[in-house]
Amino acid sequence: MAFVVVEKGESLENALRRFKRKVQQEAIIKEIKKHSTYFKPGEKRRMKEAQARKRMRRRMKREKSLEY
Repeated sequence: MAFVVVEKGESLENALRRFKRKVQQEAIIKEIKKHSTYFKPGEKRRMKEAQARKRMRRRMKREKSLEY
């Protein structure tokens, strides 16, 4: 769980900005969205395979750009 201690003399905007950054780094929002809906096992598998294909395409594109 992310939390930020507001220090003396620190503005609320700065503390809120630090909190948002911490939440984003800990991927809390991503985890909540992931668990907010139920996916059938087959659907999870298809999504996982699609992610793997996407990673592979990115890797191939990166390697191709390094060749030149």
